[in-house]
Amino acid sequence: MKTRIGILGLGGVGGYFGGLLAKAYQDSEEIEIVFIARGETLRVVAESGLKIITKESETVVFPKVVSNDPELIGKLDYLICATKTYDIEESLLALKKCITKNTVILPLYNGVDAPERISALFPDNEVLEGCVYIFSMIVSPGVVQNVGSLQRLLFGSYSVSVSKMKALQTIFKNASIDSHLVENIEDAVWEKFVFISVLASATCYLDYNIGQILENREARNIYVSLMNEITMIAAVKGLNLPDDIIMQTILKLEKTPPDTTSSMHRDLLAGRNIELASLTQFVVDEGLKYEVETPTYQLVLDKLSNLMN
Repeated sequence: MKTRIGILGLGGVGGYFGGLLAKAYQDSEEIEIVFIARGETLRVVAESGLKIITKESETVVFPKVVSNDPELIGKLDYLICATKTYDIEESLLALKKCITKNTVILPLYNGVDAPERISALFPDNEVLEGCVYIFSMIVSPGVVQNVGSLQRLLFGSYSVSVSKMKALQTIFKNASIDSHLVENIEDAVWEKFVFISVLASATCYLDYNIGQILENREARNIYVSLMNEITMIAAVKGLNLPDDIIMQTILKLEKTPPDTTSSMHRDLLAGRNIELASLTQFVVDEGLKYEVETPTYQLVLDKLSNLMN
């Protein structure tokens, strides 16, 4: 029996990690990688393959199947989800026929609310928690560029069977993916969320890239205020984040190419829909729920909500 793995979304995350999987298992009799895409991305990848550009190389991969038709996609053993968070419900419900009771779902979205939302749609399925550290973006449909030096995938669960998680970890490792099966996965996902939520909120609010935030004192103050608010919420929720998370996060930023920005900022500049609900509003809502004040997040939310209306 073949293990069939669907990659939903071929952006910076799905395209990069899905590409490594497709390359590793191109000729495998045991593992089949299925790309789930639509529109121009589907057309380009079906015709010319998926191109992955890194500092060292350019690689073109051809999956066995690339489609958005559930009949062609078929039943899946694992489904790795990497669309935007505002597409979660619509994209997954469109794949209902492909998701059996044995399908394990691994969300690699920005934000922390995806597992709960997916479990609401598919209450009988095993849903992992996961996150990635990567600076990767779509250059054009079917072309993904990785600009950073970090491409790490973390996943785990308090309830999914260990054998299924270990099997997936082996599949990742054999595809040269820097993946880690993490015991305290909720802490790890929130640690990443702190990084991405603050960066997305700050870059969009200020209209600055990473270098400009680091250089400008006022911008850095806003960035640190956002960090203080979100880490306070994490502490009240009982999450175990590093004591020096603010310093650690700033060091991560300093190692990032200064002209890079968040994917939410890129989407905002391009006039596309943005992940405001999962990356900014979620923090304001959690603040209300746990009685933690979030005035800086509220400022960002108000400004960006007005921009999007």
